[in-house]
Amino acid sequence: MSDITVLIVDDESRMRKLIKDFLIKKDYKILEAGDGEEALKVFEENENHLNLILLDVMMPKLDGWSVLRQIRQTSKVPIIMLTARGEEQDELFGFELGVDEYISKPFSPKILVARVEAILKRTMGDDTKKSKDYGGIVIDQEGRTVTVDGKKVEMSLREYELLKYLVDNENIALSRDKILNNVWNYDYYGDSRTIDSHIKKIRHKLGKKGRYIETMRGVGYKFEIK
Repeated sequence: MSDITVLIVDDESRMRKLIKDFLIKKDYKILEAGDGEEALKVFEENENHLNLILLDVMMPKLDGWSVLRQIRQTSKVPIIMLTARGEEQDELFGFELGVDEYISKPFSPKILVARVEAILKRTMGDDTKKSKDYGGIVIDQEGRTVTVDGKKVEMSLREYELLKYLVDNENIALSRDKILNNVWNYDYYGDSRTIDSHIKKIRHKLGKKGRYIETMRGVGYKFEIK
């Protein structure tokens, strides 16, 4: 996997080195930035080659939120936010902006690597199945793209994975806990309202076909073509 490039953005050089040392063992190419402004410069110079960004929140010159906003204007590259704050509202805010994963400091480097590998596996998997049409919503698994009535819809990695899980379980009522365990791919300890936030954004992007995602009161959600 030597063709995989990861950008580590953190103002603490010791933290960057710690993460870098563990990721290098996986044969990843590592790029670094010590503040928000440098992060955007490195991103712009390597946008077409980046596979993942590890982005700290609290940084000088430009914080992680500002960097995230600017990157999301042009790119869907997976982003894992690193933060010393574990506040629920911060996490919800991050997901609204397009964060794919959230890890609070201090964290286990091995757990970080596991989550990095999980995201890369989802975004760079070798699944070559043809696209499938769900009532006008076409999902291309190879290209990880979504089109609605022929028009491409931009989605973050998490939004895509959530929609994919719903359509794969068409007509089945899925609890929030089950969705968290399968889509987030690990035991998520935050509030399940993050699912509601993602569903709201997906429905909006799907337009009229957003009605296919039905809220099951007291349970969770179900995808049903109506």
